[in-house]
Amino acid sequence: MKPVRNLFVPLVILLFFACKKESFTSSSSAILRTSVDTLHFDTVFTTTGSTSQFIKIINDNNKGIHISSVKLAGGASSPFKINVDGIAGPQVNNVDVLAEDSIYIYVTVSINPTAANLPFIVRDSIEINYNGNKKFVQLDAYGRNAHFLRNKKITTFEIWNNDLPYVILGGLTVDTDATLSINKGCRIYSHADAPFIVNGTLWVNGEKEDSSRVVFAGDRLDAPYKDFPASYPGLIFTDVSKNNIINYAVIKNAYQGIVVTNPSAGTKLTLNETIIDNAYDAGLLGINTSITARNLLVSNCGKNILLVAGGDYNFTHCTAATFSSNFIQHKEPILVLSNYLNNAVMDLKAVFRNCIFWGEGNGMVDDEAVVLKQGNALFNVTFDQVLWRVKTNPANSTINGAINNQNPQFDSVNTAQKIYSFRLREGSPAINKGVNAGVTIDLDGNPRPVGLPDLGAYEKQ
Repeated sequence: MKPVRNLFVPLVILLFFACKKESFTSSSSAILRTSVDTLHFDTVFTTTGSTSQFIKIINDNNKGIHISSVKLAGGASSPFKINVDGIAGPQVNNVDVLAEDSIYIYVTVSINPTAANLPFIVRDSIEINYNGNKKFVQLDAYGRNAHFLRNKKITTFEIWNNDLPYVILGGLTVDTDATLSINKGCRIYSHADAPFIVNGTLWVNGEKEDSSRVVFAGDRLDAPYKDFPASYPGLIFTDVSKNNIINYAVIKNAYQGIVVTNPSAGTKLTLNETIIDNAYDAGLLGINTSITARNLLVSNCGKNILLVAGGDYNFTHCTAATFSSNFIQHKEPILVLSNYLNNAVMDLKAVFRNCIFWGEGNGMVDDEAVVLKQGNALFNVTFDQVLWRVKTNPANSTINGAINNQNPQFDSVNTAQKIYSFRLREGSPAINKGVNAGVTIDLDGNPRPVGLPDLGAYEKQ
């Protein structure tokens, strides 16, 4: 019997603590705090809603607190919705916060359309009632109206103007015999499942000021999603597309920034003073096609420029550069050029003049420019005055002047703060090292000299 008595004491202790009830205080001096006093939502397009954010209600006291209610001041008509520890609002009653514990309030917002073209603010507040106290958390959201285009198909000549942003849901297609002309200052935001497909012709007519450039991006403008690559599929110029011209555009945060397949009569795609940035897979992907680019910046992409299966390419005063981030590691060459894909070998002609190909020296990429050749098809690749990071110069190429492995000294690169300026600093080895290629302006629209220009997309002013 003695062993049984020895077991009895710890069993009683265990039952005592298991049955002990949580102690609560009703004192008005016991204070709850919240993780924020104001919850901000960045740009939310009307009718499309936003991601959830959350607020923590934190009890630092040594006793639990009974919350009599958590409610939206605007009630059921509020543009905001709340969920308190799994219970949907607009009002949730009788919620307990245990001692030295916390609960979550999840908040979403959906803004109804209005007649306003300009951005507007919607506001509400959350009221938390406990022990005779009231605590408020302010809510605000920056809303915008837009042209909402769901599974849009353009079948004639259509012009877009900068009156409202364009939000593409489900995808957009420019039909084979149609032309879409996008005027300066337009902002085009695509949902995650919404490719921008051009079977016909696309004209982008941006201008040099930041406000008048045409921007293509994902439709999640709230932090942190606004900086995510692969936010939408990208711009796709199909086999039958033709005569596309893009001037002063910014294409950012796509899965593949621009994809161009197969040739057409004349140049299939012309890129002037354009930026392709933060594409997860490829910034510019050309497959046996024709592309002419002037003052093009392709930056911080998984693969910046990938031109395969031959084609006809002319790149002048272009900068392609990548630095690793939390989203994309620099582990692929900046430029890859080949005359084959799978078992198909095609003719290849390419000229890169006054260009910079640079990636951070993280030891993962030896050669930032790679040229690959198979078979006996026409093959003519020329690099004329370039600055690049290479261990070995590209094979199968003609090289007329190259600056190897000298840091171009970009103006500002801060990966932690996501600050990138690929303009040149004073003393850059790329200054005055180009040849006169008849290009009179740079990516900013600033003048280039009649004499020796700088390498890359930007001219040091």
